[in-house]
Amino acid sequence: MAGIVVKPRARVFHGHDWVYASEIRKLFGEPKPGEVISLKDYRDRPLGTAIYNPDSQIVARRISRRKQKLDEEFFERRIGQAIALRERSGIDPRLARIIWSESDGLPGVVVDRYGDHLVLQTLTLAMYLNRELIVKVLVGMLNPESVILRNDSPMLSAEGIEEEITIMHGERPGPFVVEAPTADGGVKFEIDLLDGQKTGLYLDQLDAHREIAKLAKGKRVLDCFCNQGGFALACAKAGAASVTAVDSSEPAIEATLRNAELNGVEINAVKHNAFDFLKHCEDEYDIVILDPPSFTKNKKSLNNAMRGYKEIHLRGLKLLAKEGIMATYCCSHHATRELFLENIVSASVDAKRSLRMVASHGQRLDHPVLPAIPETEYLKGFVLQLMPSR
Repeated sequence: MAGIVVKPRARVFHGHDWVYASEIRKLFGEPKPGEVISLKDYRDRPLGTAIYNPDSQIVARRISRRKQKLDEEFFERRIGQAIALRERSGIDPRLARIIWSESDGLPGVVVDRYGDHLVLQTLTLAMYLNRELIVKVLVGMLNPESVILRNDSPMLSAEGIEEEITIMHGERPGPFVVEAPTADGGVKFEIDLLDGQKTGLYLDQLDAHREIAKLAKGKRVLDCFCNQGGFALACAKAGAASVTAVDSSEPAIEATLRNAELNGVEINAVKHNAFDFLKHCEDEYDIVILDPPSFTKNKKSLNNAMRGYKEIHLRGLKLLAKEGIMATYCCSHHATRELFLENIVSASVDAKRSLRMVASHGQRLDHPVLPAIPETEYLKGFVLQLMPSR
């Protein structure tokens, strides 16, 4: 088997499974893009098996500490383990991310389940080349009505994969309704797996929706960057006095209004740039929710991203009523939990507001985190309350 020899200070010696181009000491054999290769250290000792793509900045991603083929038995074992983990976690495995890339030993494979329908992403070349086998195993284990390949991520270009959305099993599903559990019985969402945003829902935030809703009864709520209205709907169902949802996307606002009608609640859905809305808003709110898309995809743009976060934090704090609550979230791995919290504190100083921590949130259990691979953790959130004037 062809492979690579890694340099002494490569991160694989510290538990990580990625090998960057700068960490390669030499190649041996003639590995081809998308192939399974052998990893060895500088003393010719085996480090396991990896998938290879010389066109990517991450040249190799380890899939096992032993010799391993990308065959049907491998996918059956790994996918079976991933499904079993979700079933043990206590969340509804029929509305969950059932495969989360490296966290489930399947680098680049992401599968979201919406009842009888699956959405697959293959974000690495090796997994893309094995997509038919992955679908075969998924169909054999879960018997879904459809499997949609939703390869429309900008990450694909780094692997040399063309973007595409296609049906790999079954027939095209039209829009359908799923229900996310809440303390008040559940929130219904209309899902469009082919034409909608993301793979359907922000599954990683379903727990946060429920927790914020517990604080919302009788409150005036502002949900900025609302997408399909997850936080807004949960708060409205929980008995909020009023709910305003803001997003710059017309389809997102339309989806929020459809979902509000589905749930029998009223939401003031506003198509507006959230930054501008926060800047010019003269209303006062008891709860302000800030859940923007990632402001940064790499370290180079991190400083600009943090300026963006500080602006929305500063303006969000100024809209809060006495002892109001701000719930704010960041979905970029590059902005660490510590850096994000520091950003909030800096905004509170500028706004001349004192805050107390109410809760902190992370991604749901269906998005497991591997401590040795920090990239598997991306979502962090803080719920903070204004303290009385001092």
